[in-house]
Amino acid sequence: MPRSCGVLLLAVLVAGCPSYDRYTPLVDQDGLVPADQYAQYGREQAQAVAIGREFGAALAGHSPEAYAAQVDAALAYARGLPDVTEVAADTVGHRLTVTFRSGWRTAVLPIRDGKRGADTPGVPSAP
Repeated sequence: MPRSCGVLLLAVLVAGCPSYDRYTPLVDQDGLVPADQYAQYGREQAQAVAIGREFGAALAGHSPEAYAAQVDAALAYARGLPDVTEVAADTVGHRLTVTFRSGWRTAVLPIRDGKRGADTPGVPSAP
C-alpha cells in the first residue's frame, strides 16, 4: 500500500509541473480579432499585422539562436516600412515594441496564420 501511494504521489507531482513553453500560448490567436480584420482598421494597424506575420513566419526552430534569428528578421522587415520610426525587441518575451510616425506605440507578437507580411491588405510599399 505505501508503495502505491508513493507512485500515485509522484504521478500527481509530475502532472502538476507547469509547461515551460512560453511561445505557443503567446502566438495563439484564438479569441482575438482576426488579423485581416484588424489590418483594415488603418494603415498603421495593417503594418503592425504585417510585422507580426513576418515575425511568425521567420521562426525556424526553438533554440535561443533560432529565436534571435526570428527577431532579427522581424526587425529588418519592420524597419523597411514607411511609417515605422523605432523598433525595440524583447527576445525573451517574443515581442517587438513598434513606434509609428504618428506617435502610436504598440506591442507586436508573432502571428502564425500561414500568411506573409505582403499578404496583409493595406500595407504600403517601402519608399
